[in-house]
Amino acid sequence: MQTIINGEKKEVVIDFNNPLVIIGEKINPTGRKKMAAALQSQDFDYIHDLAINQVLMGADILDINVGVPGLDDVTLMEKVVKMVASWVDVPLCLDSPNPAALAAGLAVASGKPLVNSISGEESRLRSILPIVKDRGAAVIGLTMDDNGIPTSPEGRLQIAEKILENCLKIGIPQENLIIDPLVMAVGSDSEAGLVTLKTIELIKSTLGLNINLGASNVSFGLPDRHTVNQAFMVLAMGVGATCVITDPVKLTGIIRAGDLVLGRDEYSKRYIRYFRLLQSQQPKETSS
Repeated sequence: MQTIINGEKKEVVIDFNNPLVIIGEKINPTGRKKMAAALQSQDFDYIHDLAINQVLMGADILDINVGVPGLDDVTLMEKVVKMVASWVDVPLCLDSPNPAALAAGLAVASGKPLVNSISGEESRLRSILPIVKDRGAAVIGLTMDDNGIPTSPEGRLQIAEKILENCLKIGIPQENLIIDPLVMAVGSDSEAGLVTLKTIELIKSTLGLNINLGASNVSFGLPDRHTVNQAFMVLAMGVGATCVITDPVKLTGIIRAGDLVLGRDEYSKRYIRYFRLLQSQQPKETSS
C-alpha cells in the first residue's frame, strides 16, 4: 500500500518496497532548549539552519512542532510552515496537540502534508480526523487509547483497527493512515522492543498499513543510546517499518545501510551518495 505525501515540488512515496522514509524531527521544542528559545525569540535563522541541514543529511519530510507554553501556537505554526516551505522542497509533517494550530498550518502547507498525530483516544479522533479529511492530508495514528498503551501486540493491533475504522467512516482512505505502534524504553522493560517489532509484523500482515516509528524512545535512560537506536532501527526495517521520525544527522547512515542490505538500493547508489556527502563535509587536510 502506498501513502503519498507531497509538497510544492517533491513527492514522497511511503510503502514496503521503497527505502525507509526519514522524517526529520528537529524542528520541535520538546526536550530541546535551543529550539524552544528560538521560537520564543523568533530566531528564524536557527530554524532555517535546522531545516536546511536535515534535508541535506537525508530527511525526506520535515516535522514541524511549535508548541511552547505561553506562545500563540496557531499564529506561529502558520508562520513557520510558510517559512520552512520557502526554504526546502520536501513535504511537511505538522505536529501539534492543538487542532486549531494544525488547521492553521494545513491551510498554508503546499501539496499533501502529513499530520502527526491522532490516537485511539476518543477526543483525538473527534477533533483531528475532520481536519485531516477536509484537507485531504495523511495522518499518523498512535496505538494508544483512553486506557493507555497496551502491553501486547494484539492490544495495539486492536487500536490500529479502531483508528482505521474511524478514518474510513469519516471518508479518509486507508492509504492515508500510517500507524505508529509505539516503542517504549527497553531499559525499564526488556520486552518493550520485541513487543513493538511483533506489533509491526501484525499490522503489516493484518491491515497492510504503512508503519511509522519514533525510534529513539527505545534507548531512553541507557548509556550509548545511539548504538541501541541503530540496532532497533535495522530490526524494525526488517519486519516492516516504512517511515521513521528521527534525527537524520545521526541515523541516516544506518538507514541507508539497512536499505542496502534489504535490497532496496539498486547498485548501492543511495548508500554511496550518502558516503560521499559525509566525505564532502569533512574538513580538508592542508599540507604543511
